Amino acid sequence: LVGMVALDCEMVGTGPGGRYSELARCSIVGYHGNILYDKYVQPCRPVTDYRTPWSGIQKHHLLDATPFAQAREEILATLEGKVVIGHSVYNDFEVLDINHPPHMVRDTSMSPLLSQLAGFSCKRSLKVLTSKLLNRKIQGGRQGHNSVEDAQAALDLYKLVEGEIRAPLFSQ
Repeated sequence: LVGMVALDCEMVGTGPGGRYSELARCSIVGYHGNILYDKYVQPCRPVTDYRTPWSGIQKHHLLDATPFAQAREEILATLEGKVVIGHSVYNDFEVLDINHPPHMVRDTSMSPLLSQLAGFSCKRSLKVLTSKLLNRKIQGGRQGHNSVEDAQAALDLYKLVEGEIRAPLFSQ
């Protein structure tokens, strides 16, 4: 349990029309939901789209944000040797430029049992699964997503099925 954490990242757009996704916030919570890491991160390139309805990120959040290279090192140190839980967590790994060992990843978006428990035959969003299985509302309102809340939701979804499923069924 000490060796398990949940990860969620929020991204902003850079480049023409905001076409490139870059890290703007990263949150990591421990198995019991305690916040281990939660920082706003300064993207490498100028932000052209804050994606606020989805990211929850606004310009003022990034004014004193941690530089990407520093944040990445801190995040790597926090994740090292740990099983990482997340929903579509490979998108987070991609924006972090991290290759976490696949046998140490539990991606709740890849769990057929979670979809089945919720009464769906295919993959569903974190928001839908959290509402259906945890009776909890996330990602609502004008504030956009909250990466701490999303990491905790992925963790709680994982806990529903952790005894039922072996690791390979959670990985790509």
